[in-house]
Amino acid sequence: MEGKVQTQQQQEQENITKNCLRNGVPTNPLLTPYKMGKFNLSHRVVSAPVTRMRSYNDMPQPHQALYYSQRTSKGGFLIGEATVISETGRGYKNTPGIWLKEQIEAWKPIVDAVHAKGGIFFCQLWHVGRVSTNDCQPNGQAPVSSTNKGLTPQFLPIASEAKKYSPPRRLSIDEIPQVVNEFRLAARNAMEAGFDGVEIHGAHGYLLDQFMKDQVNDRTDEYGGSLENRCRFALEVVEAVANEIGADRVGIRLSPYADYMESGDSNPTALAVYMAQSLNKYGILYCHVLEPRMKLAEESFECTESLLPMRKAFKGTFIAVGGYDKEDGNKAIAENHTDLVAYGRAFISNPDLPKRFELNAPLAMHDRSTYCSQDPVVGYTDYPFLENTA
Repeated sequence: MEGKVQTQQQQEQENITKNCLRNGVPTNPLLTPYKMGKFNLSHRVVSAPVTRMRSYNDMPQPHQALYYSQRTSKGGFLIGEATVISETGRGYKNTPGIWLKEQIEAWKPIVDAVHAKGGIFFCQLWHVGRVSTNDCQPNGQAPVSSTNKGLTPQFLPIASEAKKYSPPRRLSIDEIPQVVNEFRLAARNAMEAGFDGVEIHGAHGYLLDQFMKDQVNDRTDEYGGSLENRCRFALEVVEAVANEIGADRVGIRLSPYADYMESGDSNPTALAVYMAQSLNKYGILYCHVLEPRMKLAEESFECTESLLPMRKAFKGTFIAVGGYDKEDGNKAIAENHTDLVAYGRAFISNPDLPKRFELNAPLAMHDRSTYCSQDPVVGYTDYPFLENTA
């Protein structure tokens, strides 16, 4: 099997090389087709999941259908915004959920709008863990985590003052299977809503990351201590979700090098490679990984670390994200550092991003102040398309 996968990767690279030199003139590797399992992508520019806080009272809204359809191209791959799997998974107001029947029904027209334009749409499954407050939790209870260590106040993208978080409660061993099951049920619900697959959110200092990272996880049981133990919970989630909906419809997002929400690790490369190798056992579709340069939210750092060891270890589709522009996205694919490149902020303000890359057109700047403003139009669906900028 490994030899077969390697042969497929080599074939993909040969296709890129052929397509990137047409009559001796370099073209855009980002705009070459790619076969991701059963999904035929027309290009390699992925719409990354971005929290926009416009799902009032945890319910997906009609304006999201317009937002996602605007960013859909035929054969394009979109990963939806982080979507909460259960009541205890909430950490922010007005973020969408997928644990209720009403939420499943509300997602259906949004998914249909993407499919109507020929897009492939995955739902990102999210549990924030300790990145929460008592007022976001059922009955005002404490948020759950791998630990009872609390977060210090954090500045969010549009906040004028630091947000304070409530002290968390350490999940007991008996409770962990319940959370695994919540991820499984959320994956089933996503398929009922019509999504093509799911991405498990294992990054950015949220619940699964809180177990994987040794800066947070101070447990002494089978879910703490060794690298194998710290990764156990995340891999149990992967197994449960893959068994529920099929591994060929499952991806995962990881950020081994990041220190978001005080979730760093003392040996991120070992963590990255261990997770990549472990994920191979389940045969999932893809691994979506944050670049080491993005150690903190919205800040890029010079670093010597690279995703290459992880890329080489993982046998499925590899998606890189974090601080990419068109030039280094093309370079990463041409040099076989990744299969696909995901763009977040660039897609917020450029709904026709692949077209702009194709025409070498200038990009519109995003307005950071409207990221999470909750307005259903301004800073959301009112960014111009190229044909409207002439």
